[in-house]
Amino acid sequence: MRLYQSLKLTIILALSAGISFAQDAPKTTSGNPIAQGWYADPEAKIFGKEYWVYPTYSDKYEKQVYMDAFSSKDLVHWTKHEHVIDTAAIKWAKKAMWAPAVTEKGGKYYLFFGANDIQNDNQVGGIGVGVSNKPGGPFKDYLGKPLIGKIINGAQPIDQFVFKDDDGQYYIVYGGWGHCNIAKLNKDFTDVVPFANGETFKSITPKDYVEGPVMFKRNGKYYLMWSEGGWTGPNYRVAYAIGDSPVGPFNRIDVILKQDMTVATGAGHHSVINIPKTDEWYIVYHRRPLGERDGNHRVTCIDKMYFDAEGHILPVKITNEGVAARVIK
Repeated sequence: MRLYQSLKLTIILALSAGISFAQDAPKTTSGNPIAQGWYADPEAKIFGKEYWVYPTYSDKYEKQVYMDAFSSKDLVHWTKHEHVIDTAAIKWAKKAMWAPAVTEKGGKYYLFFGANDIQNDNQVGGIGVGVSNKPGGPFKDYLGKPLIGKIINGAQPIDQFVFKDDDGQYYIVYGGWGHCNIAKLNKDFTDVVPFANGETFKSITPKDYVEGPVMFKRNGKYYLMWSEGGWTGPNYRVAYAIGDSPVGPFNRIDVILKQDMTVATGAGHHSVINIPKTDEWYIVYHRRPLGERDGNHRVTCIDKMYFDAEGHILPVKITNEGVAARVIK
């Protein structure tokens, strides 16, 4: 009887304090951010019937020594995979592993990353490659050295993106410091190979480009997207261009992702998902919660992306709700 009275009193006090004992309602949307914690520069991929997001762990350079990943079967419920890659496996990477790009080839998964934030050609660092038998890692060092470790055409070797064209050719698109390069990857991702004219790294830098390139193909056209503004500021944003080939030319069209002072600031550095055999598109990006002043306090979010009848990307509405469930059939 005494235990019953004690429990009854606890419930009465809890109810009077506004505490509910009802079960949480099932999630109907992803919500934004899609995961707790500071994560930026997300790479979004579909492997089989599963969505994967690989972000930068957003912290001071000396603490950015690992990466987590997140997987989902419906875009709403996400599972965290801790430390899919870290500097313990990449001996030459000492700090600032960021902006992963992940692709599958021949049953293996390759994670391209930037490391060490090199400022000149005398420093060790640049774009490296990890390899794993599973999308959730662990990823081990594939080359034992950077794939691209020099500053070419003025582009700091960071923010890499891997694009596969319809003919099976893989390209690496990358670059910081306001310069964007593209190169052809060889068949086993151990090096780059020249274009038909003998050029190895082509500059495809569009107007106002800063960093974070993304490339995809839709209806026979090549879309190049990138981030503009300063990554620590509220004016960080995403713009795009359309070309007839992977090397352009790419003439800037418009900004399609930016801050909304009722939702979040600093929306940028993104990737895109296209549901196979459909024209459904999603944009996965990072942004800064309202009121946050720390440059590293960024979160990963997802929203829908649409096109008009002419193939132009419509401005993205950033939301707190995120997206509804979407299972890949």
